[in-house]
Amino acid sequence: MTKIALSGANGRMGKVIAGLVSERSDCEIVAGIDVSGGEYYTKISDMREQADVIIDFSHSSATPDLLTYCKMKNIPLVIATTGYKEDEIQQIKTASGQVPIFFTFNMSLGINLLQDLARRAVRVLGEQFDVEIIERHHNRKKDAPSGTAIMLAEAINDEFDRPKRYIYDRHNVFKPRERDEIGLHAVRGGTIVGEHEIVFAGHDEVITLSHSAQSREVFAVGAINAALFMAGRENGLYDMSDLLNNTQGD
Repeated sequence: MTKIALSGANGRMGKVIAGLVSERSDCEIVAGIDVSGGEYYTKISDMREQADVIIDFSHSSATPDLLTYCKMKNIPLVIATTGYKEDEIQQIKTASGQVPIFFTFNMSLGINLLQDLARRAVRVLGEQFDVEIIERHHNRKKDAPSGTAIMLAEAINDEFDRPKRYIYDRHNVFKPRERDEIGLHAVRGGTIVGEHEIVFAGHDEVITLSHSAQSREVFAVGAINAALFMAGRENGLYDMSDLLNNTQGD
């Protein structure tokens, strides 16, 4: 039985994770942490329970304290929070030298398959196709473009011999699109859980790869599986590819 501490327990994703874990026999939530308090700890440093792994689905501002606690207690950390800046991502990578950390911009199995398919598409299509990424999320999402859109763009960019520039806004640029661009576009509205579309536009033909999340459960399931995978791991930085490879190996 894997013992999980849940950071962001009062949030929407925290509640989904708690509900799913309650239906499983291989793990349990032993403690919750949330700045709003209630029945949960407001600070990770106050937690008395012993956990095998911590899942964080809260806010990037909570990450420094979580990293400090996990390094002190040598507890693996699954980071499912988004909206990190470059320097914050670097802090996570640095901390992984002292504690096991699972970090990905998206916990969905389908999104990670989409990323792999996009890589393959670039290898086949090469420089002859323009690449545009469109992401759509609910009207309460604060960061744009989404971390997943950036993850997809970086995966695509890795496949080109010469890195391309990310273009986020075209309204003030009066000129034709250039070859060394990857466009990223954000849509915010309603209750859209998450949609990502990659457009490869060539001469007289367009290829589109897309993924649509119908509920938040797809991300919660991924986070729980990541927690089970991380319990007992050695120090290092892990992501969804490690989890998928481990599953395939089983």
